[in-house]
Amino acid sequence: MDFLQDLSPVVKALLAGIFTWSFTALGAASVFLIKEINRKFLDTMLGFAAGVMIAASYWSLLSPAIEMSSVKEVPIWLPATVGFLLGGLFLRGIDELFPHLQYGRLSKDAEGIKTSWQRSTLLVLAVTLHNIPEGLAIGVAFGAVAVGSASANLAGALALTIGIGIQNFPEGLVISLPLRREGMACSKSFIYGQASAIVEPIAAVVGAGSVILVESILPYALAFAAGAMIFVVIEDIIPESQRGGNASLATMGAMIGFVVMMILDVSFG
Repeated sequence: MDFLQDLSPVVKALLAGIFTWSFTALGAASVFLIKEINRKFLDTMLGFAAGVMIAASYWSLLSPAIEMSSVKEVPIWLPATVGFLLGGLFLRGIDELFPHLQYGRLSKDAEGIKTSWQRSTLLVLAVTLHNIPEGLAIGVAFGAVAVGSASANLAGALALTIGIGIQNFPEGLVISLPLRREGMACSKSFIYGQASAIVEPIAAVVGAGSVILVESILPYALAFAAGAMIFVVIEDIIPESQRGGNASLATMGAMIGFVVMMILDVSFG
């Protein structure tokens, strides 16, 4: 961890974003080894991802945002509330604007502006759009460390990065394996799968740079990332994990994911 101390916060955020992207790429690389994935395993992993994101939203984002607000001349709950709701509205706006298709849905069920884009492109866009808040969360966490917030430290930012990286693995699977099953070549399926997370390093840099330039928005930015992540969990990940008839497994996966992220954050944060 010592070598990280000498790096600029933006570079730290960039490296963290690349780290989380690599887990998506690792999941996408599974297409070279398997063509089908057990639905029970997939639903459990989706539940796990939801649990990680829910825990990260509170322990790594909302809780620090509320603590930071205690020294401001506004009600302690205001920055977290405003940021959280704006994060959800931001993702809602993206869903309405950009064409995308959730895993397991028919092409006619694509969301956003109507387009003639291929099914594969719409699938990748669905995951790409929802990776934005994860990248922002990482960037804001490293930005908080840079501005010297008492509620943030490097170990906590690294714990958040590790947690998001772990839950990125099934996202690579969700993209690459369906494409392979539909007849796309393994190499192309992998490229599409890993590409869905390219936005994370970019969003991480934007998040870190924003809070460094305007320190006063930090609690709002933390809550914004939390709201965007919770929106993704409730809108997409949890419903998808329940569609295969494995609700109990998905729920237990979510419980385990929550605990894993909580342990990471409490132990290192």
